[in-house]
Amino acid sequence: MVLATLAVGFTLWAAQELVLPILLAMFFALIGNPIIRGLQRLYVPRFLSALLVLLGGLFAAGALGNQLIEPAGEWIRQVPREMKQVAPKLRDLYKPMLDANKAAQNIARAAGGESTSRPVQVIRTEANEPYKVLTATPRRIASVLAVVLLTFFFMVYGQQLQRNAIALLPTRQQKKLTVDILTSIEGAISRYVLTITVINTCLGLALSGALYGLGVPMQEALLWGTMAAILNFAPYVGPLIGIIIMLLMGFVAFDDLWPSLLPAGIYLALHTLEGQIITPIILGHSMRLSPLVLILALMVFGWLWGIIGLLLAVPLLVCVKLVLARVEGLTGWARLLE
Repeated sequence: MVLATLAVGFTLWAAQELVLPILLAMFFALIGNPIIRGLQRLYVPRFLSALLVLLGGLFAAGALGNQLIEPAGEWIRQVPREMKQVAPKLRDLYKPMLDANKAAQNIARAAGGESTSRPVQVIRTEANEPYKVLTATPRRIASVLAVVLLTFFFMVYGQQLQRNAIALLPTRQQKKLTVDILTSIEGAISRYVLTITVINTCLGLALSGALYGLGVPMQEALLWGTMAAILNFAPYVGPLIGIIIMLLMGFVAFDDLWPSLLPAGIYLALHTLEGQIITPIILGHSMRLSPLVLILALMVFGWLWGIIGLLLAVPLLVCVKLVLARVEGLTGWARLLE
């Protein structure tokens, strides 16, 4: 069991260039399946419905990216200069802690008979290799195209592949039971993914509107709102990163101390309202996950696949819980995740 677990973990890490496009395509297909089913009720063929959903998603992503690329590029150019202006504000905040820390270190060194002189620090630098950048760009473009094509094929042919796999089962009772389980799981996961996407989008729009009300330009406010929506797919870790970024943004955008803390405060208030009230009410008890299990899953998938692993950790964990809850003899493991 231990060796099999290690082998599976190493395989998922080593084959991430193959596994991640497939998982992302399944994730996007799950988001689009409820919309496709709605179009099919209007007598739109599945092939055309999948094409419309995919083109609509690409158009929305392209339009949003076109709006965000200018403020994002401007921030990237301004970061070195703005950080020099932010440094004095941050220094005023943590200067008392630094002074106390230095005094404690000097006392400890003096008590131990060590010199209080500052030790020499050796900083190693790594030369940038342009060849790696040139070779990585086509591979990333190919990965994006693979995700788009796989998403389309999962939308169109996913049900047919599922029916063909079920046909391999020997008895009619097993086929019926498997169809019921897969249908309920697919519907529940689709609703969960679509609901979380809508909630995170509303959170991003609310943050963008609040920042715009504080005087932040519209395109820049949309940039921070999009960032908050994406980070909210990774519970606990994502909002923590978002609060830190909002703190830095506030120190850059405002001169006084208390107005500088407003963006982070608004972000924290919106996230608390979403995480403690809105999401539990909408999703209910069936989708609840233990915070400890969530943190462990974020650590594992983040270690395996980086930022994409953080975004996929919660949907994958929900899939596991739904499967365990519907398989006889494994419901206790599903309750363990709550």
